[in-house]
Formats: sequence, structure tokens, C-alpha cells
Amino acid sequence: MSETTLKNKTIKELDEIKLVGFRVLCPGDQYIIEIPKASLQLSERISEIKQVVNPLLQFGAFVVENGTDEEDGYWVCVEVKEYEDIPSDMVTLTVPPQRYAVSRHKGVNYKIMDAYNNLHLWIEENKYRRIKDKWHIEKFYSWKDTENVDVELLDTVE
Repeated sequence: MSETTLKNKTIKELDEIKLVGFRVLCPGDQYIIEIPKASLQLSERISEIKQVVNPLLQFGAFVVENGTDEEDGYWVCVEVKEYEDIPSDMVTLTVPPQRYAVSRHKGVNYKIMDAYNNLHLWIEENKYRRIKDKWHIEKFYSWKDTENVDVELLDTVE
């Protein structure tokens, strides 16, 4: 992993990430309601997942402009070292090595879009290009209280 920090924004290159959890698929305006539910369910069932890297860290994954039904939705997951005995109602997702523009948001969950808008402006100002048809990641350090989330936003760039 390499990292360059500029004005509270960072460029990071991450290795492949293996994720296990739940896929949330619903109308667009319902994600703000359904994602926290899936996150809570994942927390309650963490003991069923083998080879978890860090049970205190949840990942969200999504493709901004998905070209297929398989990429539609939002994945609420934990990172695992390897896939092993995945519970039948859970999914796996392998995010390939990618480069991200990164920003951190702490506060109410509905303000995450403001943080994204700020990050997207920074990407443009610094001459990076967003890659909207690849996996984007959200790393949640705190997610149980929707009024006070702590999330690292990783927007895929070239």
C-alpha cells in the first residue's frame, strides 16, 4: 500500500481485498435506511464468518456506474484473509488492487454525500480521474449510531 496526503485528502493504492457479508439491493432512496440494518445484522453474526481480519471494521462496496445486475447494489462486509465456509445467506466479493482518492467523514450518515462531493471536487482540482465502473469502498470504523459514523471514503481513481 502506498499513500500520498494532500489537504486532508489522500491517494492510496490498496492490494486485493476479500470481503464477506450482505448485499443490499433496494430503491435508491432506501439505501440510507437499509444499509444500517444490514450493518447491524453483520455485527450480530460476525462470529459465523471465518478468517476475519478485523471484526471492528466494516466495509461498504459499490460500483457507481454498474454495467450489470451483478454489480448493482451495496455490499456490507468484513474483510477476510481467505474465503472459508461462507454462511449460505452471505455473499463474497473480491475487490482487485486499485488506486483510491480518500477522505474521512465523521458525523451523521446523511452528510456522507457532502463529503463525497468535496472529495470529487478535490479529485478534479488535482487532475485525477474518477473510475466509475470499478469498485468503490467505504471503511466504517464506527457505524452503530447513524448520527455519529466514522467512515473512510475510498473513491477509485486513475
